[in-house]
Amino acid sequence: MVRSMRVAIHTLGTRGDVQPYLALALGLKQAGHEVLIAAPSQFESFVVSRGIAFAHLPSEYLALLETPEAKAAMAGGAWFMAGFRMLKQFRPIGRQQLSAEWQAARRFRPELIIYHPKAIAAAHIAEKLSCPAVLASPLPGFTPTAAFASPLVPFRSLGPLNRLTHSAMAHSAYALFRGMIGEWRATELHLANTPEKKLRPRATLYAYSPHVVPVPPDWPNTVAVTGYWFLGGDDVWQPDPQLQRFVEGDERPVYVGFGSMPGVDPTSLTKLVLEALAKAGKRGVLAVGGGALRGDLGASHVHFIQGAPHAQLFPLMSACVHHGGAGTTGAALRAGKPNIICPFFGDQPFWGRRIDDLGVGPRSRGVRNLSADWLAAAIAEATGNPLIQQRANRLGEAIRVEDGVASAIGFLRSQHLLN
Repeated sequence: MVRSMRVAIHTLGTRGDVQPYLALALGLKQAGHEVLIAAPSQFESFVVSRGIAFAHLPSEYLALLETPEAKAAMAGGAWFMAGFRMLKQFRPIGRQQLSAEWQAARRFRPELIIYHPKAIAAAHIAEKLSCPAVLASPLPGFTPTAAFASPLVPFRSLGPLNRLTHSAMAHSAYALFRGMIGEWRATELHLANTPEKKLRPRATLYAYSPHVVPVPPDWPNTVAVTGYWFLGGDDVWQPDPQLQRFVEGDERPVYVGFGSMPGVDPTSLTKLVLEALAKAGKRGVLAVGGGALRGDLGASHVHFIQGAPHAQLFPLMSACVHHGGAGTTGAALRAGKPNIICPFFGDQPFWGRRIDDLGVGPRSRGVRNLSADWLAAAIAEATGNPLIQQRANRLGEAIRVEDGVASAIGFLRSQHLLN
């Protein structure tokens, strides 16, 4: 009989940084373990409604994404300097985050901590509690490899420097906030300001499909690419009557949505999308919940929605235009649909390159360089090229037979980190 363990999952970011970890939490709970998720306060009802205990991390992190500096960074304009200006605003939030993560762990007393790379306190808390810590990420980039550059740098490959880019990104948060972390370690954890040795996770989980990014041959056996952690339970969702009528037209529409990306100029972007769809002769379903698109610019060839479960919505589409978030990309690939990626920032260009390499969509173009003509041509290619459709179908079939959550739990057991 499996002995129940207390497992804490620490994560920070937008919904795409929370939803996969909730899927893992549900799998752990089903396996008989007691699970806590520490995440931004905005996600409390999302987590608690699924029966998982919740601990609050600062809500101000998501509000920071709506600042002009954050919008400039995500739009790709002057992102480097904008990102450094954001550091000044993040520092007080980061200090609150450290305290909140420690408060959650002190109450829960986990025997295992699984953490998102942005949960910068987790490894230090594991040192304090003498429990193992496992890094879990929806994208590669935290385990050195010569196979490709870190997804967080704007290069496909830097040859002999590839390994260095992964190491630099893995330790960047500590390097940037060393003083703040040291003060917190001393005053709240009652540890030395600096760890005696570099803190490394006992194991690393990557929550994407090896069919999408193959496992590099130089990764150690403490690293697992498990498959995506898809959240189930949305099977009861059905399109409302208007959406149902729209998708039942002569040809399946194209999905267009940019997730949680904040709107920089949503009017212009929406007009561009409407024009591109018209030029391509396609109908579109536009998701406006994140703010990057507007829902009040009516046109007969589009239908606006606030949002819908990707697992149920994407199979109704002919192709998916989106920002290239790891979760959205995975959901579109699982549905067997061509992807047209218009990245904003971060790892999104990396997923755009993977779509191109896999031949399941046209080459990506950053959102600030979009034009209606380019997007219309990309939509026409994605929906009209039978080779792209066939590859997308085959990849979707491969992903649908994976069970990333079960694979992750099995791997943790094989590493003797979980009963």
